[in-house]
Amino acid sequence: MHAMYGASLTRFQKAVGDFATAADIEAENTILDVIRTARPDDAVTAEESGCTGPGGAERMWLVDPLCGTLNYAARSMLVAVNVALRVGSDITVAASADPFAKEVFWTDGDHAYVRRDGVDEGLTPSPDTRLVDVNLDPPFPNEPSFRAVRLLADPGFIAQFRPRVVSTTLAVAWVAAGRRAAYVTDGHLRDSVHFASGIALCQVAGCVVTGIHGQPLHTGAGGLVVAADQETHAAVLELIGKQCPSDR
Repeated sequence: MHAMYGASLTRFQKAVGDFATAADIEAENTILDVIRTARPDDAVTAEESGCTGPGGAERMWLVDPLCGTLNYAARSMLVAVNVALRVGSDITVAASADPFAKEVFWTDGDHAYVRRDGVDEGLTPSPDTRLVDVNLDPPFPNEPSFRAVRLLADPGFIAQFRPRVVSTTLAVAWVAAGRRAAYVTDGHLRDSVHFASGIALCQVAGCVVTGIHGQPLHTGAGGLVVAADQETHAAVLELIGKQCPSDR
């Protein structure tokens, strides 16, 4: 990934405004080679190659080789590499790596850490930054009643928080690390290669993690609100509720 950064890369169109690059493909193949060598009987769902391995396998790896492809292609160093293992219905281990900062946020299911220079430090959520990251990328399954972008113009949001739009799920891990107070996205995220790792990190680190209306994850309207503490979570939910009071 470092070797290809800044180069003119072949693009593989997936949808309007969405593409993969040669770096995505190479990173995914490298990750899959490691998994298949170590666990040949496991199933894998990967961003670029889809589902492979035995159907109905108890163990499923969720792989997002480069979250933030648009950033990467635009020579912006805001990307993540996400890998999570689902055993049955539970994510048991997960990692979100920042290849440019040389940090790996990871959890063994019991504790959550960030690894720098081979040293692990426990993750501690904190609302102190007051920075809230909002995902503005499609799809928007709950429009017109809810659009995350409208939070940015809400006077109540401006009075309490400062918006950020990193456009990579690295920002979810940053909530667990105390670098963001909260993160908001719409969407149906069960078995999401983009979000499974960050959600697992935040849950183990002690963040408040729900759907966009405070409901259990992957139910109802879906979506995701991750917050460093209950107070921040309640404030974000109140702002969301102003957009769609009938859906709460």
